[in-house]
Amino acid sequence: MKKFEEKTLHSERLYEGKVINLKVDDVTLPNGKQSKRELIEHPGAVAVIALTEEKKIIMVEQYRKALERSLVEIPAGKLEPGEAPDYTAMRELEEETGYSADKLEKVISFSTSPGFADEVVHVFFASGLHRAENGAVTDDDEFVELLEVTVEEAEGLIRNERIYDAKTAYAVQWVKDYLSDKN
Repeated sequence: MKKFEEKTLHSERLYEGKVINLKVDDVTLPNGKQSKRELIEHPGAVAVIALTEEKKIIMVEQYRKALERSLVEIPAGKLEPGEAPDYTAMRELEEETGYSADKLEKVISFSTSPGFADEVVHVFFASGLHRAENGAVTDDDEFVELLEVTVEEAEGLIRNERIYDAKTAYAVQWVKDYLSDKN
């Protein structure tokens, strides 16, 4: 038995969507009592730290309905069935920014909200950037604006809460460390 494991007694799927599924599990707790867990199932996602030769971070600004405002983020997207994370990362980089990369390296994977969701984000570093032949080709329901920002500008965006998500805040710190190691 895993430490503090909760055994599932019954699981009921309440919703199946394009991006997420919602289920409620009845569980037995480590102390023997029972409880309910509301859980979101998500196929996982990728995020791309793309750095230009001028040491600028490629970002996109887009509206996020859940927060009712626009955010500045690193390029990211949902894993499609059967796609490897590195393939999804390159696809999302090209679709959202119009850039392609000569090299893609895995940086880290992490859970976004383990208290209620199983989503894992795989973060990649893209280097050797060049404009893709087709340019940006966003989805029909996706509207983004391309930005290229320095680490200092990105830190200002964090302070002003225009960068407001964990993956992008992580990316800014990662680039700051990466560039300081290079100097």
